Amino acid sequence: MTNPTLAAARMVALAAIASTLLLTGTASAQRRPADLAALPPTPTTYTPKKTAWGDWDFSGTWPIENVAGARILFQRPKGFGNRVWLTDEEHAKRVANAVKSDSGYSPDTSIEQQAGTQGLADWTRNSDFSWRTSLLVSPRNGQLPPLTPVAQELFETGRSGWVPGQEYDTPADFDAWDRCITRGFPASMLPNRYNHGIQVFQSPGYVAIVNEMLGRRVIPIVPKAEAGKHWPGQVEAWWGDSRAWWDGKTLVIETTNLKSGDSVTEDIQKRAAAPVIVTMIGGAPLDTIPVSTKAHSVEKLTMTGPNAILYQVTYDDPDVFTAPWTAQEEWTRNDKYQMFEYACLEGDVQVRNYIKASRAARAQIAAGTRKPETIDKDSRSRFTKTFDFDPVAPGSPQPGAARSQGGSNGG
Repeated sequence: MTNPTLAAARMVALAAIASTLLLTGTASAQRRPADLAALPPTPTTYTPKKTAWGDWDFSGTWPIENVAGARILFQRPKGFGNRVWLTDEEHAKRVANAVKSDSGYSPDTSIEQQAGTQGLADWTRNSDFSWRTSLLVSPRNGQLPPLTPVAQELFETGRSGWVPGQEYDTPADFDAWDRCITRGFPASMLPNRYNHGIQVFQSPGYVAIVNEMLGRRVIPIVPKAEAGKHWPGQVEAWWGDSRAWWDGKTLVIETTNLKSGDSVTEDIQKRAAAPVIVTMIGGAPLDTIPVSTKAHSVEKLTMTGPNAILYQVTYDDPDVFTAPWTAQEEWTRNDKYQMFEYACLEGDVQVRNYIKASRAARAQIAAGTRKPETIDKDSRSRFTKTFDFDPVAPGSPQPGAARSQGGSNGG
């Protein structure tokens, strides 16, 4: 269950849990150009192997934990400005932080107490993507575009387990992530606090993408001319309806028919899953960004070397965001990475517990035996702003220093 109490207890330990050793020879996305604000096109010089039926072979296990472990945030820290790339000095600091993190790893330490990573320093030294300042590359400032006025109001008045001052009475007071249904799309494809495994399987006419946490996609591969033949508009799904095609050596996936709705409605069937969530590394607060019937995405997967895929997603929902946005991340092959059952729903007792605790607290307040909790003292107040920080970003707090609540929000 991903509720504030459980997540807060795990954030420090699990966000630093580590990756297993990387395969050597990791090739990466784009080489850093002289202009640190420029984003070169995705290189297509590498030629992957082919499957027995002639498709490019992307199959394997591709965890994205190194992106999270290096503290490359989804939204760019404002101290970087429009820079896509680190300076030499900033990258040297990122490498030093990775070395320090690796040195804190112990194979004999439990997951709840683990203090370091494994293999992060190798990836940071060798991957071109480790020079990035954020996953968001469009808009140029690396921030989510402002929300439309209607979406902004829904965002601010929505309900979830991450909203301070909120009371709980029914499951409709919680988001889809709290209820172990989904982390939303495309949020589920981007680094979260833990469990970063992604597996790709292929068969003639299909590609399957399996997420370690709450997600399996079986996507038909069709001729590009047929890619627009999606479900009727009234049919929706949490992962939407996806169609894939090959554009040269790049796999392109178009998705429509995402579950629409908001976090304000009392009708649990009409609630959506936010496309960007609070537990993403550098995501958006509150888990209350709505989804309209116009939500649409295009993903591009390009192998840039035998052990690296550059993943790109462009998300467009004109009723919610005032402009489309694009994010990139590197998937690093590690076929020794193991994915176990993520039995979230089976152990999800927290929705009931939160409702019972909320009702008990209100009864105590009414009886005068308990003082109301003020917003500034609310344990959920930190989730009203982006609370992650990149220690190499100009102006960011350093490890051990007091952390501000600064950062952009979904609007």
